[in-house]
Amino acid sequence: MKNTTSSASRPTGTRVQRGPLRPGDKVQLTDPRGRLHTIVLVPGERFHTHKGWIEHDDLLGGPEGVTVHSSAGVEHQAIRPGYEDFVLSMPRGAAVIYPKDAALITTMGDVFPGAVVVEAGVGSGALTLALLRAVGDEGRVLSFERREEFATIAAGNVADFFGGEHPAWSCTVGDLIDELPAAVAPGDVDRVVLDMLAPWECVDASADALVSGGMLVVYVATASQLSRTAEAVRATGRFAEPRALESMVRDWHLEGLAVRPSHRMIGHTGFLLFARRLHDGQTPLERSRRPQGSTPSDVDLEAWFAPDITEKAIGQRTAPAKKLRKLGRSAGSRARVEAATDPAADSPGTHDAEVTDEETPDDE
Repeated sequence: MKNTTSSASRPTGTRVQRGPLRPGDKVQLTDPRGRLHTIVLVPGERFHTHKGWIEHDDLLGGPEGVTVHSSAGVEHQAIRPGYEDFVLSMPRGAAVIYPKDAALITTMGDVFPGAVVVEAGVGSGALTLALLRAVGDEGRVLSFERREEFATIAAGNVADFFGGEHPAWSCTVGDLIDELPAAVAPGDVDRVVLDMLAPWECVDASADALVSGGMLVVYVATASQLSRTAEAVRATGRFAEPRALESMVRDWHLEGLAVRPSHRMIGHTGFLLFARRLHDGQTPLERSRRPQGSTPSDVDLEAWFAPDITEKAIGQRTAPAKKLRKLGRSAGSRARVEAATDPAADSPGTHDAEVTDEETPDDE
């Protein structure tokens, strides 16, 4: 059956995922050795490799999935980056939620089309992209970020990924506890996702915002954060027993009969905790047997539940202020290229397009 959906009614982001390559599109180039480079297409520009250059004009107006040759005759395959490729190559000033964890948050967190989702801790916007895709144009993602420079980078990455502003997204610079009551009514939120150093501080505020049966999802880096968050969730008496997990992804080497696990894998990136909101007045079920684990005498509780959790203490690194300002200028390159090539486009910005190589979160 022929698709008769008009371009005006297509979901946000469809325009930049289909059709010929346009100025401002990001393209992933792969050479014969598997090296990946992500470039922003600009008319008249060249991408230089260690073996010749590639003319952007050779790609503009053509389809993706083609092979182009550098000036030295080296072949490169050109495709639009998928979600994972985009996240790993986009400008970022803080550690991102890895795509494998974002996939679990949206699926096991049951983020559905039209849902109202609160996100605390935007970072560079990696999870925001996945949440916006899940809720669609009719849903709402309300993001809260304490640092304005992070919010600026995230806004640019959202605009690059979807080809403009997303109608379901709003981002507030401020603390979740202070800003959330003014943003949503109690019981109006379907999902709350916390990605922060001390998520236990926001458990009560999250419970107030969640509808009965709604879900709290927490992403933390260390076991001590996970333990403290789980105890805070239980202490409220407003959630069912929380579930915690982590995921690991390992590629396989495929070459003839040499089919084996890859030597490298994506191991621990973070812990995920899921808890369902109970109806007001209900109490959590008591566990039928006593859990087998450590007693207070087995651990140093003062150290385990230290009052101050810092990025340095849990091994996270944030880009310095100077780099954050640079990343803020590079995020949102699509809009700037489109504005420069199409005078009718209503997109601000005057900076040149950036070229970024593929990275992993461990490179930060």
